[in-house]
Amino acid sequence: MKQKTSSVLHAFLLVAGLSLSAASPAAPAHKHDSHADQAAPTTLQLNAGKKWATDEPLRKSMASIRQSVEASLHQIHENRLAPAGYGKLARKVEGEVGNIVSNCKLEPQADAQLHLIVADLLAGAEQMAGKVNKAKRQDGAVKVIGALEKYATYFDDPQFKPIPH
Repeated sequence: MKQKTSSVLHAFLLVAGLSLSAASPAAPAHKHDSHADQAAPTTLQLNAGKKWATDEPLRKSMASIRQSVEASLHQIHENRLAPAGYGKLARKVEGEVGNIVSNCKLEPQADAQLHLIVADLLAGAEQMAGKVNKAKRQDGAVKVIGALEKYATYFDDPQFKPIPH
């Protein structure tokens, strides 16, 4: 469990630290160095009016997150999902984000856009896990659903459909 938590923490720190890596010559190298010299985008945007390309590991992980959230959607909407259920969803999201980060094969600009969605997924997972003071776990699920909607809007994954809610 400690190793899984540290890999998720590493993924979150990687996403959060992208903009700092260009400013810090002492920052450790990682597999995303190809875009370290670019300013990290702060808002999602299309690729010259088109959706960003995806790869199989990304599509598989996003579909897995979607499936897990959709399976609990009724309980989430009715405010009946127990804290343990939210915790399970949070661990699922964190695990799939870890898969996405470790198998990242997107071109640098698409990768930078994906990091914005990954940040939302991790923030939602943190809320669902009960790690954010005075934040409702249900709001974390809503944040994850929003990230899934953004993924469908900005990334070319023909099989992926946003969760209707």
